[in-house]
Amino acid sequence: MRPRHLTPAITTALLLALTACSSDSEGAEFVGKPAADAPPYKVVKQDTSGNSRDVIVEVDSTQRLEDVFTAVADSLTEEAGYHIQINCSTGGTASVDNRLGNGKKAVGNMGEATTGLKDGQTEFKANEGRTCPKR
Repeated sequence: MRPRHLTPAITTALLLALTACSSDSEGAEFVGKPAADAPPYKVVKQDTSGNSRDVIVEVDSTQRLEDVFTAVADSLTEEAGYHIQINCSTGGTASVDNRLGNGKKAVGNMGEATTGLKDGQTEFKANEGRTCPKR
């Protein structure tokens, strides 16, 4: 009997399947791909499994937070309920962040169950009076 070798395509598929099992990407340095109107942002934590998922985003300015929220929410397509926190990249402490706004998005039945929103709906609220200190 001849030994069988894995083809590069099968090896790649196996590696992708193994890495897809991660539960979150805390500490990851994802830079968001802003929508046409969204200012720059960075996703610093994003859960990748579960019915209810947290996404933490950092920005350098309080300008156009809803555009940032929309760009992030538009990128979330797996069935789940997403809770999106937008923080200032400066001005927080290790125990207390500088929260600028909170939002959520429902994708599918699980999204509806965990957020109380209808499938595809989003909700965002900016925290009034918050600022980002200058760097």
